[in-house]
Amino acid sequence: MSAIDGVDYTPGPLDRDAVTYVAGHRGLVGSAVWRRLGSAGFTRLVGRTSAELDLKDREGVFSFFAETKPRYVVLAAAKVGGILANNTYPVDFLSDNVRIQVNVLDAALKYEVERVLFLGSSCIYPKFAEQPIREDSLLTGHLEPTNDAYAIAKIAGILHVQAVRRQYGLPWISAMPTNLYGPGDNFDPTGSHVMPAMIRRYDQAAAEGAPVVTNWGSGSPRREFLHVDDMAAACLHLLEHYDGPGQVNVGTGTDVTIKELAGIVADAVGYRGSIEWDTSKPDGTPRKLLDVSTLKGSGWSPQINLEDGVRATVDWYRTHRSDRRG
Repeated sequence: MSAIDGVDYTPGPLDRDAVTYVAGHRGLVGSAVWRRLGSAGFTRLVGRTSAELDLKDREGVFSFFAETKPRYVVLAAAKVGGILANNTYPVDFLSDNVRIQVNVLDAALKYEVERVLFLGSSCIYPKFAEQPIREDSLLTGHLEPTNDAYAIAKIAGILHVQAVRRQYGLPWISAMPTNLYGPGDNFDPTGSHVMPAMIRRYDQAAAEGAPVVTNWGSGSPRREFLHVDDMAAACLHLLEHYDGPGQVNVGTGTDVTIKELAGIVADAVGYRGSIEWDTSKPDGTPRKLLDVSTLKGSGWSPQINLEDGVRATVDWYRTHRSDRRG
């Protein structure tokens, strides 16, 4: 429990009629959170596009909070990208994300936002953390160098939330999702993550009747994937059932090899050609799996299995070819 003006705080149902701001409501995670809150009966959801409100503009952010006075905030806004983008533009990922977080969290504090959920990424954990990765692995080792700037920004956000809890007693929390996928993902060939990149390549191969699709590496690394609608459901669950200083891992607790993922994607798009592996290319980290004991202990578990989630994502991708990112 936390203390607000000396009163103990116990998590419970949120007020569906309270002003609730979803920062980043057009992105992969934010749009899913928006959908979930809307379906759960929230009547006063507030969102702004980056054109309407630049979260790097401190004065603009404070003016927005003064005007809207949200009671709850989900901070899902961030500058995101794949390995290439993170490795090429580390200054942008560090500077932009720190400014976004500091501005939103400082404004939330000034305007006495009761409940904040800050969303980060599993890349905050050390590159060689023991698997499955527990929450207490944070800051125990070196980060993956290709995305360390982004990771440091997200770690700063976690510590910012913890500092607010210590200094002001507000029941703000943080959640760190595993690899996410689903409607609204980025399918750009140079900036996407493994799942959307694979969907795009295999869908194109199926359409063109390509006899072979060649993937990088051996296909042996293991990765965990969570549908973004499950992530959104976990967000609401945590807001209503969890209060603690530590970040909460959000995932499925299970993983698949990249080779198994390729087979699932190929089946979903209807690709019938051969799948080959270029073992001269790097595999990356052998395994990345989150320990989700804290989340499960709070009473939540995912509902969308990987095969169904991939098929639904393929359907969304094909429906939104003209307006998708990438």
